[in-house]
Amino acid sequence: MFRHSRCAFAFILLTFGATAGFFLNSAVRPLQAEPKLPPPIPKELTSYREVVKKVLPAVVNIESKSRVRRPLRLRDDPKDKSIELGTGTGMIVDAKGIILTNYHVVEGADFVEVKLTDGRKFVSQDIVGDKKTDLAIVRIQASAPLPFLPLGDSNEMEVGDHVLAVGAPFGLTGSVTHGIVSGKSRNLKLNVYEDFVQTDAAINPGNSGGPLVNLEGQVIGINSAIKSRSGGFQGVGLAISSNLAKVVMGQLLKDGVVRRGYLGVQIRDIDAEMAEKLQVKEKLGVLVTKVFADTPGAKGGLKVGDILITIGGKPVRDGTELQKVVSSLPLGQSVEVALIRAGASISAKVVIEEQPGDYGLSGAKGEE
Repeated sequence: MFRHSRCAFAFILLTFGATAGFFLNSAVRPLQAEPKLPPPIPKELTSYREVVKKVLPAVVNIESKSRVRRPLRLRDDPKDKSIELGTGTGMIVDAKGIILTNYHVVEGADFVEVKLTDGRKFVSQDIVGDKKTDLAIVRIQASAPLPFLPLGDSNEMEVGDHVLAVGAPFGLTGSVTHGIVSGKSRNLKLNVYEDFVQTDAAINPGNSGGPLVNLEGQVIGINSAIKSRSGGFQGVGLAISSNLAKVVMGQLLKDGVVRRGYLGVQIRDIDAEMAEKLQVKEKLGVLVTKVFADTPGAKGGLKVGDILITIGGKPVRDGTELQKVVSSLPLGQSVEVALIRAGASISAKVVIEEQPGDYGLSGAKGEE
């Protein structure tokens, strides 16, 4: 019996020891960390729906039309007929009914029909444009404020930023494509004055005049052209920068036209080879290759072979820069032009005059 008692006591000790060890081990063992969840995927990478909901109501379809007027004796009915010139896209940029689009969308139109995504339709003859930048304004009259898109700062965009293109490619209204900013400040000699934002967002015929927006729903470009061999999308879309559009729109709204100064010269950029030949620094200025008669440049004494360095105190490093500087100078005022002539630094006085309406539209490269 004593022997049985000793066995029972030993068993109790072993059981107690095992139990105590388990609890002791549990007490000193560190708590196991909760498994880490993967970071949430940024919303803009999963859907653009919120941006699209903000943008679409302010994007419009534009049908440009021309009246066909026939002699009274040939008319079968008393009303003038109209023919459709083409269709494109536009965007409302002011709640009062100001629409921004491409000039080529409304070119030659007597009136336009504007359709909103909510089904409302408007007819307008209030059309003004600037062919040299391919921008135009259409005004419509509405009984209540309209949805509109703010113009953002295109200079703030960087290559790689996400953008959305909205329009009516091939007549498919309300279409949205996405991509990135592929390049900035592109000048491809498609218009007289250019500042294109390049994007790989799909842009096709019918997108013209529609917005290129950032992920805040701000317009940073006006879809204008594609660069391809086939005429269809091949990864290179071009949108007129919103900053250029702001300047042009402001003048069109104020005066109905855009007034720019000019010199009346044809120029060439100075590359490394030319700089060595002329014994000047590359990107120092531009070379005058022609001076047109009876223009501000001719009246100011500019000559073929002159190298223009500054104008109005602003440096000139290439033809694009010269064009921007001259077009922004006050009309009718005399400005100083610093130049190099036959190796010597001299200055001249030029009175900036307003460009003739068709100046630069002939396609002469480097004309300013």
